[in-house]
Amino acid sequence: MTAIPAGEFSDYVDAIAGALVRDGYCVVDAGVPDELLWALYERTGPRSSAAFRRAGIGRDDSFRLNSKLRTDTIHWLSHDYPAESAYLHWMEYLRLELNRRLFLGLFDFECHFARYGKGAFYKKHLDAFAGNTNRILSTVLYLNPRWQDSWGGELALYRDFDSDPIENIAPVMGRLVLFFSERFPHEVRPAVRRRYSIAGWFRVREF
Repeated sequence: MTAIPAGEFSDYVDAIAGALVRDGYCVVDAGVPDELLWALYERTGPRSSAAFRRAGIGRDDSFRLNSKLRTDTIHWLSHDYPAESAYLHWMEYLRLELNRRLFLGLFDFECHFARYGKGAFYKKHLDAFAGNTNRILSTVLYLNPRWQDSWGGELALYRDFDSDPIENIAPVMGRLVLFFSERFPHEVRPAVRRRYSIAGWFRVREF
């Protein structure tokens, strides 16, 4: 696991970029401001008034629900709410800084809150849609205060669909995970508690 300490934002992004070049993924345990984390938790947590819906797979005409593959509910972030807008601005700054360092051509960012109830899961999958390569870099920000490892709910990251996990990442409050979308199959394992996160994708322009 590549754990990156808090510090100046430029050093923080340097460390992320270095880990992505070296390993293709990284795990960041500090960086997103605490005030923003708690505002996001209020927006998605048990007292949230946001409208959540069942998550599906695919997009547009290929979208379908599949409770054998995933059982979470989601709410897409927008600039209509202060906490959501603040996070989108924060990730926009990260997008610009990563482009300066890695020349990835990242064009925009989309993300949604994900709520996983007790026992909910998302089976092993890739984030890139079939025939569509615009999702380049996946992100997950966890919003679970005082999470204990014994509760489960890890993100298991794989090199390929047939290998053992290279990382089992606990959904600790404030932890940010980034990985290349087409390179790493991954799954969200069941937990004995509800848990909350923001799943997002930096994308390149479609032509």
